[in-house]
Amino acid sequence: MTPHRGDARAAEERAAEEERAAEEERAVEQALALVARRPQAPYPPPDRSGEAGKRTEPGTRTEPGVHPEPGRHPEPGTRTGPGTHTEPGAPTSWAPAQGDPGPEAPEPGCRPPGPVSRNGSASADAGPADTAPVHGAGPTHDPTPAPVHGAGPTPAPAHGRSASPQAHRPRAAAWDGARALAERLGRTAPLAAHRLPLDRALGHVLAEAVVALTDLPSFDTSAMDGWVVAGPGPWTVREGEGLLAGRGSSEPLPDGHALRIATGARLPADATAVIRSEHAHCDEAKGLLHATRDVVPGQDIRPRGQECRSGDELLPVGTVVTPPVLGLAAAAGYDALVAVPRPRVDVFVLGDELLTAGLPREGLIRDALGPMLAPWLRSLGAEVAEPRRLGDDADALREALVTSDADLILTTGGTAAGPVDHVHPVLARIGAELLIDGVAVRPGHPMLLAQLPDGGPCLVGLPGNPLAAVSALLTLAEPLLRGIAGRPAQDRYRAPVHEEVHAHPHDTRLIPVVHRDDSVVPLHYNGPAMLRGIAAADGLAVVPPGGVRSGTEVEILDLPWASASPWTEGCFT
Repeated sequence: MTPHRGDARAAEERAAEEERAAEEERAVEQALALVARRPQAPYPPPDRSGEAGKRTEPGTRTEPGVHPEPGRHPEPGTRTGPGTHTEPGAPTSWAPAQGDPGPEAPEPGCRPPGPVSRNGSASADAGPADTAPVHGAGPTHDPTPAPVHGAGPTPAPAHGRSASPQAHRPRAAAWDGARALAERLGRTAPLAAHRLPLDRALGHVLAEAVVALTDLPSFDTSAMDGWVVAGPGPWTVREGEGLLAGRGSSEPLPDGHALRIATGARLPADATAVIRSEHAHCDEAKGLLHATRDVVPGQDIRPRGQECRSGDELLPVGTVVTPPVLGLAAAAGYDALVAVPRPRVDVFVLGDELLTAGLPREGLIRDALGPMLAPWLRSLGAEVAEPRRLGDDADALREALVTSDADLILTTGGTAAGPVDHVHPVLARIGAELLIDGVAVRPGHPMLLAQLPDGGPCLVGLPGNPLAAVSALLTLAEPLLRGIAGRPAQDRYRAPVHEEVHAHPHDTRLIPVVHRDDSVVPLHYNGPAMLRGIAAADGLAVVPPGGVRSGTEVEILDLPWASASPWTEGCFT
C-alpha cells in the first residue's frame, strides 16, 4: 500500500525539525565552549592592603591582562585583551591565538570574536540590511552578509522588503542557548568583592561564606521568664532581684534552691531546669516554690551551641543578603560582610519619536521603556542610572557607549535594519564583539548581545516594541545580570496551561500568564507593542514552537514582583 502523501510530508517535516534541533544543540555547545575560553575567576577579594592608588573601587572589573590608563578610553578597533591586538583600521579575521586550540563554530546568530559586521543586524519586520554610509565610519563595505557556520548558503543582498523574515541575516540563536550564553558570560567576569558594613549590605550577594565566630548561644540561657531550679523540689526561694538578661551572678545554684530568672538571662552553674511563671506556685509564708507540672531536666533552657558551633558555615557564597541574614550575621559577631557589588547599569533610550510627558500626538508616542526598565533592573539587584534619551543620533550613541563606566549597558530600539537603526553600525565602529544577533523567540527576536572592546561592559540591545523589549530583558539581560552579581539562577519549574496556546511554527513564544490555582491562564493583549497583558501578569509561559494544548505543562518565568521580597532594596523605587 502506497503511503499517503500527507504522511510522507509530515515525516519529512519531523525529520527536518529533529535535524534542526540537533544542529542548534551542537551550536549552543560550541558557543558556550567559546565563552568558556575567556579567563574565569572567583570573586576577587576586597583590597585590604591599604596601598594608595591600588585599591579596587567597588564595581570595577578585574579582567586579567587589561590595564587601561586612568581617564583614557582605548581607540576604537584596538583590543588589549589577552592574546589579541588589532591595529586601528586594520581588517580583523577570526584567527586563533598562538596555543589556541582553534576556532569553534559559533551558535547560529552568535558572532565570532571581532568587530561586528554592519550586515549582522536583526529585523523585526524583515527589512533589508541597512547599508547606507555612517558618518565617520569610513568606506561602505560589501553589504553581502558574512556566512555563518550551519546557516546554509549566503543569500543575495536584499533590495526592498525581503520575502523571507531571515533572508538577510544569520539564523537566530535558540532561546535556551541564548539565555545560557548570557548567564555564562556574566559569570566569566566577576566584579571585585568589597567589604560592606551591615547597614549597607542589604540586597547584595555574599562573596565569602558567613562562618560562625562563636557558639550560638555562647552560654546556657533561659528560654522563658520564670524560676531557675536545681535538683528536686520543692525548692527554697532565694531572695533578691533574680537573674536578668545581661546581668546576674555566675555562682552555682545549690540543690533544692530556686531563683527568679528572665528570658535570655545566663543560667547559673548546676541549674537543672527553668519553670515558667505560670507553672509555678510560690508559698511566700514558707518561702518554698512548688511546680504545678512535672519538671523535666533541661526544660526551657537554650543550651550553649544549640544553634551552631564556632566554625560552622551559616550562609554560603551566593546568598542574597536579606534582613534575617543581617540579623544572623550580627548575632554571630559580624560587623561587616564581604559581598559582590551591585552591577551598575546604563540605559540608553533611542528614538526621535518618543515623548516623555503628555498624550501621544502627531505621530509621536510615549516612551514606555524608560519608566519601566530602571525599577525592573533594580528589582534584579542592579544600580541603575537615570535612563538617557539619545534619540536617533549615531554619534551620540557612540559617545555614550565609549564613555560608559557601567557593568552592563541596555539600549532600547535601533536593533533592526531601518534607516535610523544605528546600534549595529555603531557597535561595528567601536570594535565590539557581536555575540548574539537575534534569538528565535517571539516577541523580541531582533535582540542582540555584544561585548564592548578592551574588557568593556556587555551590551544588550532591546527591541523598541515594549513587550518585545520585556522578552529580550528576560532572555538576555536578566541571566547576564544574575551572573555578574553572583546571584543564583531562578529555579526552573513548569505548570499546566489552562487553555490551548497557539505559537510560532519555528520559534519559542513568551506569553504573559497569571497563576490560578494549579495552572496558569494565558492573558490577552500579548502583541509585541502591547503592555496591557504583562501589566496584569505574574509570569511568562515559555511556549515551544507549534503551541501547546490545554493542560500541557510549560516552563514559567516568574516576574520579579510575583515573588518579590518586601525587603528588596529599591524594588520599585
